[in-house]
Amino acid sequence: MNPDDYESLPTTSVAINMTAGAIAGVLEHIVMYPMDSVKTRMQSLSPATSKLNITATFQNMVRKEGIFRPIRGVTAVVAGAGPAHALYFGSYEMSKELMTKITTHNHINYMASGVIATLIHDAVSNPAEVIKQRMQMYNSPYKSVVACMRGVYQNEGLKAFYRSYSTQLVMNIPNQTIHFTTYEFFQNRLNHERKYNPPVHVVAGGAAGACAAAVTTPLDVVKTLLNTQETGLVRGMMEAIKQIYTMAGPLGFFKGLTARVLYSMPATAICWSTYEFFKFYLCGLDRDQYKSTITGKNVLQPRKTSSTDTTEAELLHNAYVLPVSEATEETKSPKEAAPQTTPPPLPAGPIKTVCELSTSVAAPTLNLTTRHTDVKSPFDRGFSST
Repeated sequence: MNPDDYESLPTTSVAINMTAGAIAGVLEHIVMYPMDSVKTRMQSLSPATSKLNITATFQNMVRKEGIFRPIRGVTAVVAGAGPAHALYFGSYEMSKELMTKITTHNHINYMASGVIATLIHDAVSNPAEVIKQRMQMYNSPYKSVVACMRGVYQNEGLKAFYRSYSTQLVMNIPNQTIHFTTYEFFQNRLNHERKYNPPVHVVAGGAAGACAAAVTTPLDVVKTLLNTQETGLVRGMMEAIKQIYTMAGPLGFFKGLTARVLYSMPATAICWSTYEFFKFYLCGLDRDQYKSTITGKNVLQPRKTSSTDTTEAELLHNAYVLPVSEATEETKSPKEAAPQTTPPPLPAGPIKTVCELSTSVAAPTLNLTTRHTDVKSPFDRGFSST
């Protein structure tokens, strides 16, 4: 692959990436918010809801608290998801492009870019997450987002909005590294040229969300307890872990696992497909010209060896070399491309010096600018003909 093609920027800008990310984040959370409310209820340590499955939890919410109960707090998510996802996707795409100049290992690139995106995203979204989960809990005293925000601030102070930030980072850093690595893996397998391909975006996004959600469910349960404070004041991650283990045992860390996977799989599929659609739509290019991002193929290629008995250790020891582009081959000069010929043999006899040549009557004028390829005979080169 040509290094110039590899390092070329995609056809979208940072502004387009951030706009598409904001729209995708808002749409994802609006569509999947009822399932997110069910997931939060199932992770609760309250005995009133601990024995219910997904369907029973949803029916219980609607029957006892009203038909609009599953979407209470959605305005907080809309307010937080827009800027959080704009920075999330914008920083990820920018970091991924910059990392190609530092490392040729794709997985390191994806993981490092995912960590940077997570740090920025969670700093913006954590307060909205606290408000959302406080309003999703069973018998929540808050009737509106403004009342919840005011009540939390008056009773617990500003630090309450970031009490779970460290736990959220501990959860989301591995979550997002798995998420982005899985998504890019499917993209490299099914859509290596990075064209706009909706089925691939849906499949890759759904697989990425399901894998990441399943692995990080225990930390999500801890984060939910820190955000809701339903058992009293829980000050940190270790204290939350002890309370969950005491009240629910080891299985308590997997409460809501099915609901979390069923929420994350379609949510990430919606998010990625929406994000890729608006990137393609806003750039205004045809499908053949559109390129959503860099291709993740390694620019380095193994050095070719002609020996048939080369051992595996020697192959691994050989350095990787950059491939030579076709343009470089075509622009070679005729002298470089032409095969080298063997120089004519030197004449027998002593070689005269420059001084001797200058005093010789038969010798031609010495031209110091004469090039090697312009020499026609040994005599013109400064040799004696005898």
